[in-house]
Amino acid sequence: MHPHVAQLLEFLRFPSISTDSNHDKSVADCANWLGEKLRRIGLDTTVHPTAGHPIVVAKNAHRAGRSTVLIYGHYDVQPVDPLELWTTPPFEPRIENDIVFARGATDNKGQILAHILGVEETIKRAGDLPVNLTFLIEGEEEVGSQNLEPFLAAHRDELRCDIIAVSDTGMVARGVPTFTYGLRGIAAMELKITGPSTDLHSGIFGGAIANPALMLARLLTTLHDADGRVTVAGFYDNVQPLADWERAAWSKLPLGDGEILQLTGAPAVFGETGYTSTERTWARPTAELNGIGGGYQGQGTKTVLPKEAFAKLTFRLVPDQKPADVLKKVGAHLRANCPPSVRLEIAEGHSGEPYVTDPNSAAGLAARRALQKTFGSEPALIREGGSIPIVQTFRHLLGADTLLLGLALPDCRAHAPNENFPLENFHAGIGLNEALLGELAGLK
Repeated sequence: MHPHVAQLLEFLRFPSISTDSNHDKSVADCANWLGEKLRRIGLDTTVHPTAGHPIVVAKNAHRAGRSTVLIYGHYDVQPVDPLELWTTPPFEPRIENDIVFARGATDNKGQILAHILGVEETIKRAGDLPVNLTFLIEGEEEVGSQNLEPFLAAHRDELRCDIIAVSDTGMVARGVPTFTYGLRGIAAMELKITGPSTDLHSGIFGGAIANPALMLARLLTTLHDADGRVTVAGFYDNVQPLADWERAAWSKLPLGDGEILQLTGAPAVFGETGYTSTERTWARPTAELNGIGGGYQGQGTKTVLPKEAFAKLTFRLVPDQKPADVLKKVGAHLRANCPPSVRLEIAEGHSGEPYVTDPNSAAGLAARRALQKTFGSEPALIREGGSIPIVQTFRHLLGADTLLLGLALPDCRAHAPNENFPLENFHAGIGLNEALLGELAGLK
C-alpha cells in the first residue's frame, strides 16, 4: 500500500463526529493527529482549543515579498446514521476498485490531506515552499463553524493572506477539473402551528376546530406557484441574473437532466420554469421544506386533531440576496397567509451569505492553470448549489477571496451512507497542491 494511502486510512479511522458529545475525545484525538502530522513535515503548528472543538493552524517560515496562501479545511465529519445502510463500518475504511469508502473520505479528510501531502512532497523535493503558507483546519464545519469566526477575528493579523484555497466542493464529472467560482447562501427557519390546548377527538371536534397539521400544509403551499417559483413578495428583488457566458458554458458540461436523475433516482426533474436544472441549482434561489411533523405517527390509526404541527425550512440564496432580508420577507408572507383559526410561531435559524468571485482574476487564472496542469484539460467553470458560509467570513475578516477547487465526484455520497473518494482524485489532489502553490507564487 502506498504510504500516502496508508495515512489517509489512518486519518479516516477517527470517528470525529463534531455534533455528538460522545465523540468529543475522538475529535480532539483527530486534531492532535493532524497537529503531529503537520509538525513532522516541518511546519510550525499549534492546536488551538476553543469553546468547542480545536482549530489547527500550521505555517512555514513567512518571508517578505512572497504571496501568502491560506488553505482551509475541516477534520470533523457528519454522523453515520442510518448505520444499517453502510456496506462496511463507516470508520473502518475499505478500498474497493481503487475507491476508499468511509465517513469523511470526501468530506473533507481526503481532500484536506491531499493538500497536506502536496506540501510535504514539495518540501521534500525543494526544501521550501514557493509561497508563505498557512493551514487553517477546524473541527466544527459540520455544525456551523460557530467558533471559527471569533477565532478569525482574534487571530486576524496572524492569518492575513493574499488568497485562500479550499477543496471542499466537487467536480462535474470524473476527470473533469472544476473551478467553482460561486456558492449559494442559506437562511433557515422553523415554524410551529398550534391550535387547541391538547389533542382532540376528530369525531367530536372535527369540523368545529381547525386542524393545525392541515393548516400548516395549506400555509406551506403558499410558498410556491405551480411552476416552482417562490411567491413571497420581493423574494427575487436582489437576484443577479445569469450572464450569457455562464448559460453558454454550463450548457456544454456533462451534467444534464439525465445525469441528475441517475444520481438521485427521482422520476423527473422539477423546478422554476425558464431555467435548466444546473441553472436552477447553481444560480437561482429556492425555498425548501426540510422536515414536517405533527399528529399521530404510530402504527395504525388514531383519530385525533393534533394540537400542534411544525416545519423546518431553508432558503438557498444567490448574489445579491441577504439572509436577514429574505427571512423578514418570508416571515411577513407566512403571517399574512396564516389562518386566524391557529397560532403561528417563527424561529429564525442559521444563515450564510452567497459567494461569487471572478474566475478571470489573476488568482482565478492561476487556479485554472493549476487545474489544467494537474488533469490535462481545460477546467469547467461552475457555481455550486450548496453553501460554505465561512468563505464570505474570510472575505469580510481577512479581505481575501477563496478559490474552490473540488475533488469530489457527484456520486461521492457525502453526508450519506457509503461515502467514498476515488484514490485517483486523492493522488491528483496532491499534485494539484504542488501546481497551485507554484502558480500562486507568481501573484507577487
